Amino acid sequence: MSDSKRDIKVALITGSARRIGANIAKMLHQNGFNTVIHYNQSKSDAEHLIDRLQKNRANSATAIQADLQAINDLNMLAESTIAQWGKVDLLVNNASCFYPTPIADNPVLDKTKPKFKIDDWSAIIDTNLRAPYTLSLLLADELRKTNGSIINLVDIYSERPLKNHSIYNISKAGIAMMTQTLAKELAPNIRVNGVSPGAILWPEGESESAEQSSAQERIISQTPLARCGSPSDICEAINYLANSTFVTGQIIKVDGGRSLYL
Repeated sequence: MSDSKRDIKVALITGSARRIGANIAKMLHQNGFNTVIHYNQSKSDAEHLIDRLQKNRANSATAIQADLQAINDLNMLAESTIAQWGKVDLLVNNASCFYPTPIADNPVLDKTKPKFKIDDWSAIIDTNLRAPYTLSLLLADELRKTNGSIINLVDIYSERPLKNHSIYNISKAGIAMMTQTLAKELAPNIRVNGVSPGAILWPEGESESAEQSSAQERIISQTPLARCGSPSDICEAINYLANSTFVTGQIIKVDGGRSLYL
């Protein structure tokens, strides 16, 4: 590896065209990382973000489309990331699939409600758990070369389940254990940590109904700091873990204290 390539730091952030992922990408870029923006369907958002980053520093950002449920796409994403600048220093597994899968809809429990689909399991588990695990292994050899790190976005519901979201809860519990397992398996050359957000951004598509507003108010009332967090709170934790060379196997809760009451 040439000295110029050795001096460059490269980060792959999954699901980073929009929302928290885009904020993480912008923060890392501002802190000197060349960034690989992964997206699936948000092409225009990814291109807009790349244009913005490139204006700040030329040849410092690229976008790669991949379906995280497809193994071939995961291989392509890893290979394309390494090919872009010849190395990788940081993998941020941010992409996540979130929607309700009520147990009452499982036909095994209630034959009159055949709403449960195996596709729900595949969509959520493959995106939230299999993809981060697979990408971590695919990039492990390159991360060893740079003494790099992996940071996983977990969730406070990995420990205390959210009602009607059984598959999502299971996926996040899995990635919490994956974080600790890979921290052991990939040591000493790769650090693996996690960030577990609380209420940061409300899920997209939520209605502005009185019921939904009441639910949001209830969440805030159960948060000791009595407010929602912001993407910058997550970015600060990511930045800390990316630069802390003696921290591994840890999951930082960024939730305003809400997990104390779950």
